[in-house]
Amino acid sequence: MFRLNSSIVALGAVLALGSGVASAADPDTQKQLDELKAAIPKFAIPMREVGDRFQDMNSAVKGGNWALAAYMSKYMNGAMNPAKVTKLQEYGLWKSFYDETFAPVNKAIVANDFKAFEKEYTAVIKSCNDCQAGMGYAFIKVVNQKTPSDVGIDYRVPSKAEDVPK
Repeated sequence: MFRLNSSIVALGAVLALGSGVASAADPDTQKQLDELKAAIPKFAIPMREVGDRFQDMNSAVKGGNWALAAYMSKYMNGAMNPAKVTKLQEYGLWKSFYDETFAPVNKAIVANDFKAFEKEYTAVIKSCNDCQAGMGYAFIKVVNQKTPSDVGIDYRVPSKAEDVPK
């Protein structure tokens, strides 16, 4: 799914860059570009994937599968790429959140530090809930799930964060 979303975003970005030229020359082309942009996931759909990966990251750390936690973080961030095209302002908020607020979680994963991870993961949940409320979505509350979102993964495979292929 991530490859498909990335391909759609790349195509949409290329088409959007040319949309200024297309709109002046051909209204049908502009209409097609607008329809393509409308078909790309906005913010809520990628956030659903972010939430699932966020929860699975916690399950991976609890199981000692640090590589899976690092992998989930990497692709959690990548899941937001469609918002670069569809919700640029919100994407900026996401990018700032991931690069700054979420950075201590990633640092704990790289260090394979369970205690630091638990502390930072809990802080991120509070930050997420504060942000949701600040944007008018106080009815969305992130919790620390007791079970993973994806039950089809073995979270207990011993690994280190550096085991993730680059």
